[in-house]
Amino acid sequence: MIFEQLFDTKSSTYTYIISSGKGREALIIDPVIESTDKYIKILKNLDLKLVKVIDTHIHADHISGLNELSKRTKCSKIMGEQSASEVLDMFVKDNEKIKIENIELISIYTPGHTDCSYSFLMDDRVFTGDTLLINGTGRTDFQNGNVLDQYESIFKKLLKLPEKTLVYPAHDYNGKKYSTIRDEKNNNPRLQVTSAEEYVELMNNLKLENPEMMDIAVSANKKGLTLDKLNLNKL
Repeated sequence: MIFEQLFDTKSSTYTYIISSGKGREALIIDPVIESTDKYIKILKNLDLKLVKVIDTHIHADHISGLNELSKRTKCSKIMGEQSASEVLDMFVKDNEKIKIENIELISIYTPGHTDCSYSFLMDDRVFTGDTLLINGTGRTDFQNGNVLDQYESIFKKLLKLPEKTLVYPAHDYNGKKYSTIRDEKNNNPRLQVTSAEEYVELMNNLKLENPEMMDIAVSANKKGLTLDKLNLNKL
């Protein structure tokens, strides 16, 4: 299997390129538009054909490369059925399979960070978007976020996966690349609560500033803006 984890330093975003092998179909999860040329180069060097691109949710801290990649490769654009994106080719539901050549992902609806947040399970690993981070969880105070929904998503869905399951989030701010369900259960400070009420109190008192690009990114990602419609030098 080909598994590439790429990091955007500006937004601290992880993007994933996945394929069963050289010369085969590939998919990308959570691309950043400024890195589109890099993704295209990697795909070419590995002789991969990009057939599907997935966003785990509508991002507020960067502009997605989903539609730009589709424009340049003709790949299908995929998000959850709750997404407000105007440019998708496929809307997935909870527990739906996304397939490419010899690769299968299972969608898990994990609302809370946003109302359109999904995670994707692939064999021994799960891509958790901004729902479950390494030693953290995604904020819930904008984009129709809901603390109780996130509690249910994490404690009743993600943490029910086998403990050895690898956790690959959409962001990390401390140089960590992955974790495991076991490590998050035992070490994630936001998960050491004894009730949903305690989790709500914790999350409601974070007092975080809005992402720098929020006003631009959310609108751009709903519309699926491509590079020819953006002036990234002003962002």
